[in-house]
Amino acid sequence: MNPYFVVTFLFVALAGLGALDASFIHLDWLPLHAGLRWMRVHFITLGALTEFAFGVLPLLVAVRLDVPRPRARWDIWLTLNLGLLALLVGIPLANGAFITVGGTLIFTAAVLLMVQLWRMMSGRVAAARSEGLKFYLMGLAYLLLGILVGTGLWQGWSDWLRIQTPLEVHIHANNWGFMSLMFAGLLADLYPSIAGRPLASPSVMRSIFWMMTLGALGLVLGPWFKSNLFAVPGLILHMIATLRLLYNVIRRQEGAPARQMPGMLHIVTAYVWILAPVLIAPLIILEVPGIPGPAIEQNAPQALIYGWVLQFSYALMPLLFRRLFLPDTPPRLGGNWFSLLTVHAGALFLWAGIFAGDGLPTLHGIAYALWAVSLLPIAFDLWKIVRAGLNRLPQEEFSLAG
Repeated sequence: MNPYFVVTFLFVALAGLGALDASFIHLDWLPLHAGLRWMRVHFITLGALTEFAFGVLPLLVAVRLDVPRPRARWDIWLTLNLGLLALLVGIPLANGAFITVGGTLIFTAAVLLMVQLWRMMSGRVAAARSEGLKFYLMGLAYLLLGILVGTGLWQGWSDWLRIQTPLEVHIHANNWGFMSLMFAGLLADLYPSIAGRPLASPSVMRSIFWMMTLGALGLVLGPWFKSNLFAVPGLILHMIATLRLLYNVIRRQEGAPARQMPGMLHIVTAYVWILAPVLIAPLIILEVPGIPGPAIEQNAPQALIYGWVLQFSYALMPLLFRRLFLPDTPPRLGGNWFSLLTVHAGALFLWAGIFAGDGLPTLHGIAYALWAVSLLPIAFDLWKIVRAGLNRLPQEEFSLAG
């Protein structure tokens, strides 16, 4: 049994409750509590996504490298979850001591995972077998940077490191670095099982990897030095890499089964919510009248996390849960037309609220309610898979090989 996947399900449920709580707060049905806005985001990023990544990466790499499935590393699991528990206490209370302890423990867990993955590929032609491995290792490196900068917000490290806008560096390292690279690697490794053919040639995947890596570096150094000389080239490189990745996903969908369509649309259209802040950013920089820069900077990350990160997970989490808990069932992406429509409607209402002035609380209340509702079929699907899989213990052993 993989303990990360059970905890992933719990964080998906918490993300749904967090969205519902945000909806009620915006509609004035519940009081506002300091720190909860960032707590909701971390339910998805450091909670569901990180648990999911830590659980699936060693198994997926083992399958691609054709090595025995690794044993559960309880030291990594315990370190990660103790760190998350400390953050669950520290972030809502804005308690620097708990946040520092939590960040340190998660940093340690990420280092241990990187060492585990590196040892698995030692002495093997890993790149030829796992296109995603280099994406995972680089993504985890950006996660370490994001943790370092985020924890440093509470310890004064930003001054020592001469970071001009540390919160933006923290967000960029996690979003453009860790999550973007992780998602690209998962697409590279899982696409053959979904579509029956490779996502792209090794040379194309290498170019996407380096463009995305260097693009993320530019997007981190931009706010670090508060210089568009880094940010603009980084953004261009990252966008070109992302569009090339999506082009290869889309162009290979001829004859795809209809049952996969909602899941594939979840993956492709999720990236719309990366492009939205990118297209708005020049208008903010040029101070175009009618563009509410502060409101966009405060709320756009929420649309990015719910519209892109969570929606991408809608497709892949059920797929990998099914491969792990029910390996004899056909591979199928998660999501349906209801989850697809409601998650996008939520992002549209959030962006509409940004430009609505006094109407912002109501529209944002509707947005978070739609996101909470969109999670219901995904959470129910995950629950059914976990329940069915656990009912088969200990007769069957889980495998990703399929």
